[in-house]
Amino acid sequence: MHVFRRVRCLGRILSIIIAAQALSLAAITAVHAQPRSAADAQAMVLVGQDYWLFPGWGSLTNVDLKGVEQSTVLIQAARDALARRNIQLVVVVLPEKTLFYADKLPAGKSVSSEVRARYRNIQDSLTRAGVPSFDGEQLMRGILAQGQDVFYRTDQHWTQAAADACAVATATLVKRVTPTLHGAAGSGMKLGAPTVERRYGDMAELFLTPAQRTAAGRETFNVRKNSPGQALLDDGPAPVHVTGHSMVQPYFGFPQKLSEQLDRPVSVNWKPGNVGPWIMLMEYLESSAFRKSPPQVLVWQMFEPTYSQGPQATGLWDNASIMSAATWRSRMLVATQP
Repeated sequence: MHVFRRVRCLGRILSIIIAAQALSLAAITAVHAQPRSAADAQAMVLVGQDYWLFPGWGSLTNVDLKGVEQSTVLIQAARDALARRNIQLVVVVLPEKTLFYADKLPAGKSVSSEVRARYRNIQDSLTRAGVPSFDGEQLMRGILAQGQDVFYRTDQHWTQAAADACAVATATLVKRVTPTLHGAAGSGMKLGAPTVERRYGDMAELFLTPAQRTAAGRETFNVRKNSPGQALLDDGPAPVHVTGHSMVQPYFGFPQKLSEQLDRPVSVNWKPGNVGPWIMLMEYLESSAFRKSPPQVLVWQMFEPTYSQGPQATGLWDNASIMSAATWRSRMLVATQP
């Protein structure tokens, strides 16, 4: 069972964390649920060259452009509702792994031109709607060109290099749309030195057989710890809040880097599993934290391959996350009332 709770941790970051009882890092999935059988597990992962692993539940060929536009309409409605509260919405769309490592896909698998163009189509849709965002795909391609990976080989999640770069780009965007943030200078996160952890990636841990897992091997994960003396400090209101899935959890460093770049506290709520971005935003907007201390800027993190899957995506999100677009809009409007 998931718990919605407020945790003071990782320096001056005030975190609203959705945590699962006894949930290990290896069991955290970004988008979809646990397999129910060995056959399900094999179908949920594509084992590519050199044991590069890719999610097996998305299409490598088809794009729902109508769904993209429908999602943007709902995002625009949220932008307008928040603006009436003097809250600026910023949308960060994270590109999917196959865009960067298509050459590592299994033999016979390839990414269609439509899927290659999907991220650009999403960004164009947000631009037409006047929703602030930035091109995360080109940003990550620049990192890759410098010889740094942007996703882990056997894991769904981004590397620290990608998380840091996106945090810097997000901070630049936040400063552009809201030049003056509340709070005191010097209240942002002070970053500690990176450390390394050796473990299996989440897809290797969840979906491979023991023999495959051994063959794939453990990976080195870069984790930035907080600086000495930065733990359990004051938990005053944060002018910037991040809501999203497990890519923005503190383990990968995005909220810490964002706080450091903004020099202000940053709060975050996230949830593992197949819950989707719609319920995550709703849980925050309906929370006591939002009612008591709404932020100046709300950063809504979404994921490219699921962008077109609205809140009514039956069979794709878990049952508790499913609602019609009309219900989602209605609840959002109620939650954003002064």
